[in-house]
Amino acid sequence: MENTIENSKDELITREVTLNMGPQHPSTHGVMHLILHMQGEKIIKAEPDIGYLHRGMEKIAENLLYAQFVPYTDRLDYLSSMTNNLGYVMAVEKLIGIDIPERGQYVRVIASELSRISSHLLAVGAWGLDLGAITLVLYAFREREMVLDLFEMLCGARLTYNYMKIGGVRGDLPPGFVEKCREFVRLFPKRIDEYEGLLTGNRIWLKRNKGVGVVSAEDAVNLGLTGPSLRGSGVNWDIRKDEPYLVYDRFDFKVTLGENGDCFDRYTCRVGDMRQAARIVDQALDQLPEGPVNADIPEFVAPSRADLTTKMEALIHHFKLISHGFKPPVGEVYVSIEAPKGELGYYVKSDGTEKPFRVKIRAPSFVNLQSVDPMSKGLYFADVVAVISSLDPVFGEVDK
Repeated sequence: MENTIENSKDELITREVTLNMGPQHPSTHGVMHLILHMQGEKIIKAEPDIGYLHRGMEKIAENLLYAQFVPYTDRLDYLSSMTNNLGYVMAVEKLIGIDIPERGQYVRVIASELSRISSHLLAVGAWGLDLGAITLVLYAFREREMVLDLFEMLCGARLTYNYMKIGGVRGDLPPGFVEKCREFVRLFPKRIDEYEGLLTGNRIWLKRNKGVGVVSAEDAVNLGLTGPSLRGSGVNWDIRKDEPYLVYDRFDFKVTLGENGDCFDRYTCRVGDMRQAARIVDQALDQLPEGPVNADIPEFVAPSRADLTTKMEALIHHFKLISHGFKPPVGEVYVSIEAPKGELGYYVKSDGTEKPFRVKIRAPSFVNLQSVDPMSKGLYFADVVAVISSLDPVFGEVDK
């Protein structure tokens, strides 16, 4: 459709045009459809059209035993499966009123922070790729492979881990894991310096991100933004600091904040998050206590794999728990954690049966996505790519 007409005075008058971006556009990080209303090349309105990956996760959860839903959480933000597991199992543990041993909490922190690093490496690497900085994604994937190697040692998987379980984790740290993990966290800060050497002072990177996609602190709060998208606007909110869970109150780490609320500030927040995540893992390895990683509550917690191979009663208990589940008391809980993309929350309501009566997932990518329109207004079409990259949405958790 033409977007200009010529009148009798040889003046050009632009018409509003509608451009469909996606749903297969590679820069949208998933199956996303953006309906862009444009005047020339400038954006008047940007409407996200979601639902292409909808699988009815919440309804699935309500038709499964509590423990059976854990593998499904891997498929929400599939780039940060550990934190998806963690939020759900913590909600169920709160519902039934159990605490896990200290070592199990430390192992959960290590897995979660490595998952944060893995997620941000892909986010920043793909962001560079979206805007033409092709080298960065190769650098980022080099370190991401090291993290995935650690996860493979930990649970045998590299994407969907199913590692957290109700009452603890599926296995203790394997031999050699601590040494390889220490090697990674001590090497990683130097590698982040390399990323920043490529991007942070690069004038093309600055031109594409500085002053682009600005959202004020007030608007960020009103829109419900969380994670780097909120901290990029200068709002100091990190659940690990402000409402500590597990053993996060025992670690010394800083919360990285932006000043202008633009794409560049959201980039610096992610880089800062990676540096601090490596610090947390290093401290967790130093403080790692001895002891079990799982709670010893047979009514709710499955026995260890070692017991299954040596004890008949453990095998019987495992069969009954997996086949019939358990019945939490009647009640409702909400648990939120600081996932890589922001606040990930699980609301779980029990009616006293083996299956949850209601599960509601507060997915950060879904909430953050509503900021695309206010961030994009007045920008050029090419800037929309930077805005989407700065939010790092994953459509597994947007559509659910």
